[in-house]
Amino acid sequence: MHVKTLQSLADQGLLQGKRVFIRSDLNVPRDSEGRITNDARIVASLPAIRLALAAGAAVMVTSHLGRPKEGVVTPEDSLQVVADRIGELIGREVPLVANWTEGVAVKPGDVVLLENCRCNVGEKKCDEALSKKYAALCDVYVNDAFGTAHRAEATTVGIARFAPVACAGPLMAKEIDALSKALGAPSRPLAAIVAGSKVSTKLTILSNLAEKVDRLIVGGGILNTFLLAEGHPIGKSLAEPDLVPECRKVLEILRRKGASLPMPVDVVAAKAFAADAPYRVCSVDDVAEDEMILDVGPKTAEHLARELKSAGTIVWNGPVGVFEMKAFSKGTEALAYAIAEATDHGAFSIAGGGDTVSAVNVFGVEDRISYISTGGGAFLEFLEGKKLPAVAVLEERAE
Repeated sequence: MHVKTLQSLADQGLLQGKRVFIRSDLNVPRDSEGRITNDARIVASLPAIRLALAAGAAVMVTSHLGRPKEGVVTPEDSLQVVADRIGELIGREVPLVANWTEGVAVKPGDVVLLENCRCNVGEKKCDEALSKKYAALCDVYVNDAFGTAHRAEATTVGIARFAPVACAGPLMAKEIDALSKALGAPSRPLAAIVAGSKVSTKLTILSNLAEKVDRLIVGGGILNTFLLAEGHPIGKSLAEPDLVPECRKVLEILRRKGASLPMPVDVVAAKAFAADAPYRVCSVDDVAEDEMILDVGPKTAEHLARELKSAGTIVWNGPVGVFEMKAFSKGTEALAYAIAEATDHGAFSIAGGGDTVSAVNVFGVEDRISYISTGGGAFLEFLEGKKLPAVAVLEERAE
């Protein structure tokens, strides 16, 4: 994927005196009093803002926050708390501008935050007239919100079509580079871990990755449905029996191209889904009717770890067991350390998805993963093989 970047424009001196419109992802979690409980997204947005300011641009930043009703800005929907936090972090006042679609007054070297863009009528439907109004505000449009790249909205796609210049911010550029490296031109063998509670939510990802990978590892409820497809007993484990034929199709794709989906030889089973439930390690063919599979067993974890340690590229989406419960965390822990070790020895690894990022942090390997995606739904749609609208329009404008 080839796009223009904010960094390249700054390096060429093309931002001096220009009006720069940055679409960030500042959709931060807040408590019942409206206070920010985690400012990671704000911190991640600062390099783009600082880069544009240092290059002498007049900087406008906007984002969505929550799920507002178009045409109305309530105190709950307002970005004021975000403006205050950005100001604290960069050491200057960041004015919040309301009713900004008709014009914004900002001087080179200054930055303003434009009120919640999803409050604008026509934003979510990517209204053309609204998109043109946005584009008229700037000389350079910057998309630095990969987490919204799968949504074709006026601030993610529409404005990019009509702005004089459209480019990717540092966060967006890093995400595009990492995903392109992982799936576009990977070092082989390419291994992917896809786990989660339901095959139905990851079926398109599984089918797409099966065509690309050398090794596909599945876990969680997804694994249980694959075990059914291979004729293994799963007791009362979470599974989707109606999707067994789809799992067999994935297995057939892998077999046809000489790739593998390693099945467990042992599992951790319990009679209740609880942290303090009695559990046992048993053969994959010895799961009782009143038991559920909550993790892979130690022999399986060791085998999967070996598979990962010899990989050239690893894509990780989902823990293989109920890692939040200590008794059922060993499989995910083993995989996390194996991915980290592979990365230490030169493999390229990318992890994405909320539970995956949580597991990365729980097991303390965040500094040993090549790239941790914050893309959420956009990351998953990329794994599905879908064209992300906000990335596609940047590619078009780069040409």
